[in-house]
Amino acid sequence: MGVAVYGHYGMPILAFPTSGGDEWEQEGQGMIRTLGPYLDAGRIRVFSINGVNNDSFQNKGAHPFHRSWLQAQYDDYVASEVFPFIDSLCQTGGIPITTYGASLGAFHAANTLFKHPDRVKRCYALSGVYDMRDSMDGMYDDNFYFNNPIDYIANQNDPWFLHQYSTCDIHLATGCGPWEVPGPTYRFSEVLRNRGIAHHLDDWGPKGGHEWPYWHHQMWEYVGANF
Repeated sequence: MGVAVYGHYGMPILAFPTSGGDEWEQEGQGMIRTLGPYLDAGRIRVFSINGVNNDSFQNKGAHPFHRSWLQAQYDDYVASEVFPFIDSLCQTGGIPITTYGASLGAFHAANTLFKHPDRVKRCYALSGVYDMRDSMDGMYDDNFYFNNPIDYIANQNDPWFLHQYSTCDIHLATGCGPWEVPGPTYRFSEVLRNRGIAHHLDDWGPKGGHEWPYWHHQMWEYVGANF
């Protein structure tokens, strides 16, 4: 699977595509141009990866258990291949990684942090959905449970994971701008709060819309404040 890399130095940001995107989406939608000053200054590097959305949760022609299996395989690919690739290019083993994604990409950004909090230390999940049950036609298995954040986080009581989460900087962004549906973000925030997991529920109000210009503004502000 493809990985597009931008920048020459800086802390790595792993970018996940929206539902129909690929590794070139961040460039094609202008996000790389928006973040260009930070990239040129060596503050960040962006690793934009392809997704499996059309073959997993969005593949209505496949059995639901195939969809959840493929999502589990994607998570393993990110951890076993993408993380080492980032380490190699950054010439730093175990370098802390930031994940970012918008819309369905926010699901992947958040899921990757919550599955691998020893490697992913910051997350920007913009306009996300964190419960994928509507994609499973009423069916359920372990692969789905362990990749459906609103479920496995609600039952997370492992001291190791809870400690790792306490070292992470988690941002869930939403708002009341055009096409934005804030309910999923607020519901997931409540689950995190009930588990005592510190996070930022960032309601951008009218500046929080479900479209690229809003996500550009949010990422410009986030990167400027935290890198």
